[in-house]
Formats: sequence, C-alpha cells, structure tokens
Amino acid sequence: MVPGTETDAPTDFAFAVSDWRVTHRRLRERLVGCTEWIEFDGEMSTRPVLGGFGNIEDNLLHLPEGSYRAIALRSFEPRSQQWAIWWLDARAPHQIDVPVVGSFKNGVGTFYADDSRDGTPIRIRFNWFTSDPENPKWEQAFSADGGTTWETNWTMDFRRAVPPLQS
Repeated sequence: MVPGTETDAPTDFAFAVSDWRVTHRRLRERLVGCTEWIEFDGEMSTRPVLGGFGNIEDNLLHLPEGSYRAIALRSFEPRSQQWAIWWLDARAPHQIDVPVVGSFKNGVGTFYADDSRDGTPIRIRFNWFTSDPENPKWEQAFSADGGTTWETNWTMDFRRAVPPLQS
C-alpha cells in the first residue's frame, strides 16, 4: 500500500464532504466588548483532496453588505495526527491566513493559531462540533490575553443542501 492513499486516510472531516446551507452569526465588532450579532446565510461545498489527507471547502457568504467567496484548505499530517486549516478570502485574494492546527477528540475538533489583529497579538481558536454529523456546528473565538479568556465572534450552523449546490 502506498502511504497517503484513501484507504488509510483520516476520517475526521468525512462529515463535511457534502454540500451545505449555512446560517452564520458574527459579532459586528471583535475584541471591543460588542454584543451585537449579525446573522446571514451562506453555502458551503467540501471535497476531498490529497488522497483523502486533505479537503477544500468552497464558501459563498451572503453578508448584508454583499456576497463574497472564500475557501478553507485542510491537510492532515500523519506523524503528528494533526490537521492544519488555512483560510483564503476573495476580498483579499493574495493573503492566506495563518493556519490553525489541531485535532479531534470525542466529536470536537479544536484548532489554534497565534496571529495579530490591528497590530495586537491574538490567539485564535476554531471548534468543530460533530456529534451530530447531519447538523455540524463551527465556532471561532479570539483571545487577546494568551488564551486566558475567549470571545466567540463567529458561529456557523450547517444543514445539508437538497438539491446539491451548483458551482
């Protein structure tokens, strides 16, 4: 068997390989004590790559100020048993975000990165909740104090798209 084939590929993100309708909730402003949430719809389509050791998630987000596309690229490193997730937003097409890195345990994927926001160092956390693979959930949180406290600033609730989305 050739390493890196689908027969030995991780299954952590198998739930995501599909077409989805998404309900997004995002704080209007981040890390300033804002409590006003903006809700909007979106679409997501995820497909495996790298022989199952990665996947690409194509997103269409319908914000109130206008729609845009973005992708998430995920890859699995067998030795560390960890995933890395990168985000590329069509509004800044030459800037890919710092990857969040982590793994799944008991139906929850937790991923972290160190980055900065407006020149201030922050810690980023993504959580994937997959105990109900038909209705997974995702959330993003930032910490400005090294991970002592967290502000959840974006959530996504997924439901399968029927009929499948068209690219």
